[in-house]
Amino acid sequence: MYKKIIAFSIAVVMMVACTTVPITGRRQLSLVSDAQMQQMSYDAYDQFLKENKLSRDAQATAMVKRAGQRIQRAVEQYMAANNMSAQLQGFQWEFNLIEDEQVNAWAMAGGKTVVYSGILPVAQNETGLAVVMGHEIAHAIAKHGNERMSQQLAQQFGGQTLSALAGTQPGVAQNLIMTVYGAGSTLGLLKYGRNQESEADQLGLIFMAMAGYNPQEAIPFWERMEAKSGGQAPPEFLSTHPSAGTRRANLQKYMPEALKYYKK
Repeated sequence: MYKKIIAFSIAVVMMVACTTVPITGRRQLSLVSDAQMQQMSYDAYDQFLKENKLSRDAQATAMVKRAGQRIQRAVEQYMAANNMSAQLQGFQWEFNLIEDEQVNAWAMAGGKTVVYSGILPVAQNETGLAVVMGHEIAHAIAKHGNERMSQQLAQQFGGQTLSALAGTQPGVAQNLIMTVYGAGSTLGLLKYGRNQESEADQLGLIFMAMAGYNPQEAIPFWERMEAKSGGQAPPEFLSTHPSAGTRRANLQKYMPEALKYYKK
């Protein structure tokens, strides 16, 4: 009986603790406040930078920062135009290039973003990089990290709050933050679920277009990512991620809307 009461209580919390994703309107589980998630992310990001090597390639580093700042301004412009600026409260944007051969990039809550040097050959140029960064920043704007953290807290820790977990098991909490964002995982751009990936594609196209990058370059970028994976992705029905064909079809579906924001 006691276990049933606990399970029921968790279910009720999960039903009422929801937020809405900007643009798509999808309802998502949210057991973690933005302030909590941002502070944990900032601490984890600082620790990550201490443990990893910043790139010494001045030109590539400047490109990452330039693309990131342009997308940042686009996000701020979009959110202001849609009366959602409050959702950016507490953001401390930062863009860094890490010297690492992994084909990876990620953005944490609050705009803390990392690009690995290993993804630059796949990006090929600044527009390709904007595809990567727009997509990853879109994950942060859509609060997919918060959603994944909430799911982990509900599934593994019985709905325990993030602050409670950090208080009793700080190491576990920090590892969970890094896992949520896929930091350190190879081909880390394929770490979220289908809905989250599709939302990041849709939002990312709009953000890069508003930043002055041609969103049509997203399709060849993802084709290069597919080629880089060597065709090893599992069938879509066995994966939490969209297949390459589904992603291309979705990008083509989102493209007309994104192109409305693109000014050459």
